[in-house]
Amino acid sequence: MLQNRITMNIKNFVVESIDEMKNKVTWPPYSFLQNSAVLVIVASLVFALVIGLIDLGFENLMTWFYDLF
Repeated sequence: MLQNRITMNIKNFVVESIDEMKNKVTWPPYSFLQNSAVLVIVASLVFALVIGLIDLGFENLMTWFYDLF
């Protein structure tokens, strides 16, 4: 009896989830997704460049400092 109820709950969950994804979710247009993806890629590259420059600066600072001794 418990096994049957669990199976029905899982089946009901899956059916309702599919219905919600098809009929109740508003999906953005493909062009918006493309623009967002480009924005994320550019922002990630800029962030990586800034972090890389900071790392290079600290590396040079530490090399200079340790060469003093």
